[in-house]
Amino acid sequence: MEDWKTNRSVFWTLATPGTFWLVLFFLVPLAFLFVLSFSDKAIIDGQMSINDYDYFTGISNYLRSLNSDIISIFMRTIWWSFLATLACLLIAYPIAFGICFAPEKWRPLLLMLIVLPFWINLLIRTYALIAVLRTQGVINSALGFAGLGPFEILGTSFAVIFGLVYVYMPFMVLPLYATIERLDKSFLEASLDLGGTQFQTFRNITLPLTMPGIVTGVVLVFIPCLGTFLTSELLGGTSSWMIGNVIQNQFGPANDWPFGSALSLLLMYATFGVLALRSLLQRNSKGVDV
Repeated sequence: MEDWKTNRSVFWTLATPGTFWLVLFFLVPLAFLFVLSFSDKAIIDGQMSINDYDYFTGISNYLRSLNSDIISIFMRTIWWSFLATLACLLIAYPIAFGICFAPEKWRPLLLMLIVLPFWINLLIRTYALIAVLRTQGVINSALGFAGLGPFEILGTSFAVIFGLVYVYMPFMVLPLYATIERLDKSFLEASLDLGGTQFQTFRNITLPLTMPGIVTGVVLVFIPCLGTFLTSELLGGTSSWMIGNVIQNQFGPANDWPFGSALSLLLMYATFGVLALRSLLQRNSKGVDV
C-alpha cells in the first residue's frame, strides 16, 4: 500500500468528510461544553438570565459537584454500573462459548438472536420491561402461580440493574464471541490430555487467552452504563437516579447548562480513566487483541 504522503489528494478526499463531521458535531460541541463548565448564568438588570452566560467566571460549577448528594449519586452510578457489567459478564461468557461450540450452521442464527434487540427502539424495549416488572406484570404473574408475591420490583435498584443488563448484554456477548471463536481449541485439548481438570483448564488456559474479549466487553458495557438515564428514569424513578439523570435534568427542567456541562465533563473524565485502565490491562494481557 502506498504511503499517504505520495498521494495526498486521495488521502484528503477520503479524510475530509469524516474529519469535518467529527469536528462539527463532536469537537465543537465538546469545546462549547468545556467553556460553559467554567461559566455562570449572566445577571442582567438584577435578574438571572435564562439564555445568557458570563464566560470563564471560575470553577464554581465543579465545586458544586462536590456536594454530598452529587457524590452519592456518582458512587451509586459507579456501583450499579459495576454490578450490571459483572452480571453481563457472568451471563454472556457461557452464551458466547455456547455459540462458538454450536454447529456451524446454527451460529448465524444464534448471533442474529443476540443482536435482534438492536432492531427495536430502546424506549420501546424499556416500556416492555415495565410490563414485565410491574406488580401485575409477567414476573409477578408467574410467581403468583407458585403462591409467591406480588413483589414491588419497579422503582428499585434491582429493576434498574436488571434493565441495564438487558439493554447492554449484546455489547458483552459479541466481543467475547469474537475472541473465543479465534481461540485455538487444541490448547484446551492439550490441557485436558495432560491431566488438567476442567476448572484448571479454564483458569490457566481459557481465561488468559480470552482476557482481551473480557476487557473489551467490560469497557463497552460499563461506559454506557455510566451515562445512561432512560433506564433508570423509567424503571427506577426519582429515588433511583443515576448521574445521567442529574445531567439530563440540568439541560432540561433545571435549565442550568453550566452545572450540567461540568457534570458531563466529570463523567467523561471518568470514562477516560476506564479507557486508560483498559489500555493497561490490554498491554499486560495474553492472547489475541480484539
